[in-house]
Amino acid sequence: MNIDVLLGLQWGDEGKGKIVDVLTRDYDIIARFQGGPNAGHTLEFEGLKHVLHTIPSGIFHTNAVNLVGNGVVVDPVIFMKEIDALTAIDASAPDRLMISRKAHLILPSHRLLDAASELAKGKLKIGSTLKGIGPTYMDKTGRNGIRVGDIEQPYFEEKYRQLVDKHLQLLDNYGFDSSELPELERVWMDAVERFRKLQLVDSEHYLHTQMRAKKRILAEGAQGSLLDIDFGSYPFVTSSTTTAAGACTGLGVAPNKIKRVIGIFKAYCTRVGSGPFPTELFDESGERLRKDGNEFGSTTGRARRCGWLDLPALKYAVEINGVTELMMMKADVMGSFEQIQVCTGYTYHGKEIDHLPYVTDPDFLESQFETLPGWKCDLTKLSDWNDAPQALKDYVSFIEKYVEVPISLVSVGPDRAQTLILNS
Repeated sequence: MNIDVLLGLQWGDEGKGKIVDVLTRDYDIIARFQGGPNAGHTLEFEGLKHVLHTIPSGIFHTNAVNLVGNGVVVDPVIFMKEIDALTAIDASAPDRLMISRKAHLILPSHRLLDAASELAKGKLKIGSTLKGIGPTYMDKTGRNGIRVGDIEQPYFEEKYRQLVDKHLQLLDNYGFDSSELPELERVWMDAVERFRKLQLVDSEHYLHTQMRAKKRILAEGAQGSLLDIDFGSYPFVTSSTTTAAGACTGLGVAPNKIKRVIGIFKAYCTRVGSGPFPTELFDESGERLRKDGNEFGSTTGRARRCGWLDLPALKYAVEINGVTELMMMKADVMGSFEQIQVCTGYTYHGKEIDHLPYVTDPDFLESQFETLPGWKCDLTKLSDWNDAPQALKDYVSFIEKYVEVPISLVSVGPDRAQTLILNS
């Protein structure tokens, strides 16, 4: 049996959580393959809003197992808070949850290192969520990390202390106040005691067993392709592989086992934190997108930067992921615009180009736009794609023609019911 992959094609916040929730009825296993609690996947149904940070977005469906894969980094404190919030709604939810023993743990000292590093960068800061993600991945690649499976071993506390001692030396070099660490450690160790009681598994063996049993598996990504450590707007990126390739290394599955690659994107663009943003708006249109789209980070609460849809960047993400189908989010947010602009190319060092170049700094790059008519109506009550306004259908067709991949779904509101399946 093959695995399908669902991931974001912009700078994160595309609405992946909602779509995973919508699609889970068709899958037996939802497997998160990278990132950590810097993610914020928002789900809305039955009048309630839920934000998940590490736990896969299929957790509210009783038909599916939810697996946290080896490519994820886990903060036990945040994770157990998520568990508590889940059990208040559904006491059986933890029974549907598994965590890979090869996933790495975020230590309290990782969070302090994150803060110290970001502070030291000054004006060059990358906009970290300060959750300790970067330092944890650094320890992983530096072969110093502590993994989930280590908490089951007798050497755990010794290994923990050795790593924290290294972190304290680094914090001293930064001149960073680490006096709060003992209290953070106390809370963290209490969470670890509870975390040990969850279902910890050898996840790659589990997935291969389930694949042989013909189970349907959806790999869920976090952040977005333009934040990928290799192919994103470096150095303003996250610390993991957010592209489809990350599903292979983050779950232990072979490339030839991947079938559908579902790319999620917004009808416009947003970005949180620092970094280049070729189509960013600084006018009333950008403020309207932010207000109407409630564009504030579900993890950090920070206001998102907003801009028009960037088609060269979208096509770039489609190509590096091998996307087989697209799903467009937040079409309803643009319902008040008479006209909509779409970036179809750039002027780069004085030359016109139609692809995302190496440097996307505004000093060298200027976006070129085409203007399309807006749909000027409320889409939130729309239940059938056939009844959609022609301007919206034309917008979808324009995007499909440019990126050469079909759009199979359009979201017209945050609730799982506000989802339109296209006839194509």
